[in-house]
Amino acid sequence: MPWPERTVCPNLDRAVDELALAERLITYDTSQPEELNRAAAFVKGWLEAREVPVGQIDRDGLPVLTCQVGASEGPRVILHGHLDVVPALSGQFDPRVEGDRLIGRGAYDMKGGLAAMLCAVRDVADQDDVSITFVCVPDEEAEDLASRSTDALLREGLEADFAITGEPTDLHIGVQAKGVLAVTVEVTGRAAHGSTPWLGDNAILKAYDAFRRMETLPFTRESSELFDRPSINLSRIHGGDAFNKVPDRCAMDVDIRYLPGQDPGEILAALREIPDLQVLSCYEHNPATVAPGHPYVRALREAVGRSIEGEALSVGRDGASDAICFLQAGIAAVEFGPVGGGHHGPDEWVSIRSLARYRQALTDFVHGLPAWLARQGGAELRAIDGGAA
Repeated sequence: MPWPERTVCPNLDRAVDELALAERLITYDTSQPEELNRAAAFVKGWLEAREVPVGQIDRDGLPVLTCQVGASEGPRVILHGHLDVVPALSGQFDPRVEGDRLIGRGAYDMKGGLAAMLCAVRDVADQDDVSITFVCVPDEEAEDLASRSTDALLREGLEADFAITGEPTDLHIGVQAKGVLAVTVEVTGRAAHGSTPWLGDNAILKAYDAFRRMETLPFTRESSELFDRPSINLSRIHGGDAFNKVPDRCAMDVDIRYLPGQDPGEILAALREIPDLQVLSCYEHNPATVAPGHPYVRALREAVGRSIEGEALSVGRDGASDAICFLQAGIAAVEFGPVGGGHHGPDEWVSIRSLARYRQALTDFVHGLPAWLARQGGAELRAIDGGAA
């Protein structure tokens, strides 16, 4: 059975909507709660103006948006995005276009993808073969990895056969993501007067040496099929309590991204072997893994290949995302988003052409999914393919 022809929504200006919507979303400084609420109100109004009813749940003062379109039965797909961004300078919330690049905070991670996803939700709203749930959360970038809106929605009964979270993947399909080991460690020294530092033992200098030791631990030299290496980032340091005193304590927040198959317990044990270093706290966020041969992943790959007129590769992503929330709940999930670069940096950008291709790929996937599954003989899902097992 051939893949159906593309279905294009005739009531939308496809060339304008993704770019105009992405530019508007970038103008909101959604690293701040009040701006998150304003941006969510805009998204809700945008969908409702296009006859898509939207539900809103307030979670710790932040808005979680959900809507359901399409069929009431049949294959169930979640399209998942987030509105929040990491902090930036004020000028980064003034979007600008340079050639094919839309530049601004969140352009790549993930307001560009979110804009195209919103357009795709409207494009597939009137089909009656696939049930589509759109979820937009405000806390994917939050430091509290143990308490996420996506997890709460799943605990409260959100269900699906497959989930796509619109994290940046350059139009490839992210089937693996590194795990996160977020640790706070403390290094101790000996206090002395600042004028006689040789009488003390500077904990800040020792902390730097301890971090360099972390970077040379054996696990850092390992690789896997989809990843060249794990990563260790010194994200924050807190040391010293007086200008004229040799600091005797220094705490560091360290962000370790370990590979699927590596043991976080062994990594922690290696950290504890470093002299004068104590692990104060840690939080683990499991790696994300879904089988590349999962039927829904294969269906998405075929749809993407048609939309980009090339091959959609299965890739691993260095960053973590809410895809793991779905996988831990037994729902197959991938990361899939547009082309760009520089996320979390000063010149973050997304390819404008890729936004249209991304929207088209999502639309093609939804419209072609029932026929593709029928061609596979039903292709029933199993939790082991989704990663929970």
